[in-house]
Amino acid sequence: MSDHHQIQCSFCSRNKQDTEILIAGANAHICNSCIEQAFQIVEQDAKSSENTLKKTDEFLLLKPIEIKSHLDDYVVGQDHAKKIISVAVYNHYKRISQISLDDNDIEIEKSNIIMVGKTGTGKTLLAKSVAKLLNVPFCIADATVLTEAGYVGEDVESILSRLLQAADYDVDKAKIGIVFIDEIDKIARKKDNPSITRDVSGEGVQQAMLKLLEGTVVNVPPQGGRKHPDQKMIALDTKNILFISGGAFDGVEKHIASRLNTRAIGYKTNKENQYNKENILQHVAPQDLKSFGLIPELIGRMPVVTHLNPLDKNALKLILTQPKNALTKQYIKLFEIDGIKLSFDKKAIDLIVEKALEYELGARGLRSICESVMLDAMYELPSQKTKKELIISSAYVKTKLNKLVLNKLKVA
Repeated sequence: MSDHHQIQCSFCSRNKQDTEILIAGANAHICNSCIEQAFQIVEQDAKSSENTLKKTDEFLLLKPIEIKSHLDDYVVGQDHAKKIISVAVYNHYKRISQISLDDNDIEIEKSNIIMVGKTGTGKTLLAKSVAKLLNVPFCIADATVLTEAGYVGEDVESILSRLLQAADYDVDKAKIGIVFIDEIDKIARKKDNPSITRDVSGEGVQQAMLKLLEGTVVNVPPQGGRKHPDQKMIALDTKNILFISGGAFDGVEKHIASRLNTRAIGYKTNKENQYNKENILQHVAPQDLKSFGLIPELIGRMPVVTHLNPLDKNALKLILTQPKNALTKQYIKLFEIDGIKLSFDKKAIDLIVEKALEYELGARGLRSICESVMLDAMYELPSQKTKKELIISSAYVKTKLNKLVLNKLKVA
């Protein structure tokens, strides 16, 4: 017994009889309680070092060239817009990483972005692809539903409710997220409005958005919707949230043309004034957005203005076949699950592209045409056990599109 009393834990000094297990080392002993405590300390330390690694990884992810090469996998063309977004995103997250490290007086401002481009050119896809790459919370907000506070509709704070939901209500994550505000052109100031009523979904919304864009602590209703006095609010600082906005700005071409003094009609034109009329959006400038109806304060808080080129025949063809999530690849995968080998003829792809150009809906037009062409095959083939291969030819596409037109004429 005397030996038992002499053997004790070298860490907590408990005798062997007071412990469940006492493990002997070279010149020391450790009991089961000390082992458990040591394990918890090691686990907590590993978690905290993991978190710091994650944070630095989030901030120092990729250089602009690497961001653009990632975007090339998902978005066809639009090289100028990709460059601008890559630089703005890199600078934004570089700025966040320096805030805690720098003691200098120099404060780097945010680079919020406005993208101008026709429908279906890839505005939303660009923003989504960047957020996916950076592994930060991302949400899409629609500006058309926003109204001034107190009116039927959604307050501008509801934009941040969506970001919180995307971040699983982790405020620290949401603070460094990306918000894509779609249809920003729909809240343009209504000009020469004879009505004496307020423009509650136009200029008023723009003014309400100013504080969000610049950076302030906003009380956000956690479930979205309207604010109520009894509702518990979450305080969210927007200083490090990157805002990317996009809009078709239908009609902005007239403002660009008048600024550039281009002549639509005339016998003589100066060579200096000869601009690309097919893609006049490439000359878009902040003053054109001001003429369109955005207030100067809003444009000032979204200093990076870029355009997206309209999609031509070659671009649409590439969209159908090249990106990682190209439409043809999606259909091939869908049929592959049912054990059917699907392939597209080159002439069939050309025909689909021609129809999409007629619709003038950009990449979205491709989807609607493909759905019409593939409908019968997707309906019938999963039940047929004999058919194991399907080739989409130009004749097949013509037949399906003609059938669709005839059906619509019958309904009419």
